Amino acid sequence: MTVAGIVNFTIRGITRTICEVDDSELSRIPTHGPLILIGNHVNFLDAPILITHLAPRSVVPLVKRETWDNPALGLLFSTWKSIPIRRGEVDMTAFRESLRVLQDGHMLAIAPEGTRSGTGILQKGQTGMVPLAVKSGAPILPVAYFGAEKFWKNIRGLNRTPFTIRVGRKFHIKKLDGIPSREEREWITTEIMYQVAALLPPAYRGYYADMSRATEEYLEFK
Repeated sequence: MTVAGIVNFTIRGITRTICEVDDSELSRIPTHGPLILIGNHVNFLDAPILITHLAPRSVVPLVKRETWDNPALGLLFSTWKSIPIRRGEVDMTAFRESLRVLQDGHMLAIAPEGTRSGTGILQKGQTGMVPLAVKSGAPILPVAYFGAEKFWKNIRGLNRTPFTIRVGRKFHIKKLDGIPSREEREWITTEIMYQVAALLPPAYRGYYADMSRATEEYLEFK
């Protein structure tokens, strides 16, 4: 077994001990081909559970660069071949690395909120994923998690935490004439985030709570 295999086996075992993981919908995720997974970001459980429960298929996450300030976490996310990204600015190195991952037929995981919510309440999505999806032509698949926000309360009471994963419908961004404008990027981001919101219970939809405003003008489902 490879080092990554040992790490995945160990962390999967730990997370399934402290959490009741409902991963039944992960079977809807394609087993091959380029794919952008777009999900919400609740806390530290999201990435380890997703990555280890999708194994042996690898998924490359975009991770804040500050993570490598912690040697242990840096080693863990390097084992998963994660791409460090500088938040709050245009990071062309991360963009090129992400594009390469998709061009090589792999799966990329992005949390457009850019930071953990802690509460599970969906925050406003950032637009950086749009140029990547347009340039790569890769399909997008929304994924949502809920339950992890209660982890610390549950662990103090020595209770397992229900952790639910929901998977939506795969889609592409429709062909555009040239590079999407700032207004188009904002609109496309909103449409994508509503796809994530639709997978969450109403109380968790946060910034995207008003589902009557959801549109699919720029999205093409296949």
